[in-house]
Amino acid sequence: ESATAFGCLMSDMWLGEFDYVSPEAFHSVFGKRYPAFSRRSQHDAQEFLICVLDDLHEAFKEVRAQLQERQSPAVGASTRSSSGTSIITHLFEGQLSYGIRCLTCKALSDRPENFTVLSLPIPSTSVCSLQDCLECFFQPDTLTRNNQIHCYWCGSNQDATVKASITKAPQIIIFHLKRFAWQDKHRIKLSTTVCYPFSNLDLSPYISTSCPNSTEYSLCAVVNHAGDLDYGHYTAFCKHSVTKHWYSFDDAQVTKIPDSAVQADTAYLLFY
Repeated sequence: ESATAFGCLMSDMWLGEFDYVSPEAFHSVFGKRYPAFSRRSQHDAQEFLICVLDDLHEAFKEVRAQLQERQSPAVGASTRSSSGTSIITHLFEGQLSYGIRCLTCKALSDRPENFTVLSLPIPSTSVCSLQDCLECFFQPDTLTRNNQIHCYWCGSNQDATVKASITKAPQIIIFHLKRFAWQDKHRIKLSTTVCYPFSNLDLSPYISTSCPNSTEYSLCAVVNHAGDLDYGHYTAFCKHSVTKHWYSFDDAQVTKIPDSAVQADTAYLLFY
């Protein structure tokens, strides 16, 4: 089971008995459940991350239901499984709400959507900030022509505006910088320098007033991608939760790095 293999990997890492720990056993078990990730070819870190989180969520949700059944055997199975929560949803799951307003009758409707990773567009080809990416993601959009909505009140398709806001902010929010894009029918990688804050990331401009969670975040990890579309290499920067020191994870090389080295042009996933 991949959740058990993941637990063993975490245990080996935190015991500190080795200079480095290989995730080979976890990768092997996970690859059997998801053959697409079993091959030694290039894969996207964001796609892999979402798949791992989903798999761990399902496993932990099942364990939680079994524990509840032992504690309260009289509770029906449908009641136990209906919550659908786990430590994964508790830590990583947030919720967006898309406010859709019909431009004809001005009626407003909301469409909620859960997320574990926010994929942010990069609005520049040279230099921009994480706030620029967030502004681009959360800016209002107009739906016209083939993208019209069907308005319940008008009884027909109508132009509309749509604006997203965060109605539930997760404890750990993950940003995916969309470095792989289409340009003139060709797929390219954007090497834009995205400047991201290490602390005091304020998400309040994008969060609904009804959201009770804290809106300020601090950076705790970065996944980097060096290379191009066909060949690349992933590394990670992680902040130790106790010492607050940053470490670089590059295959078998685990080294302590200065804070200044954490700001990198290769950043692909940001964990706050």
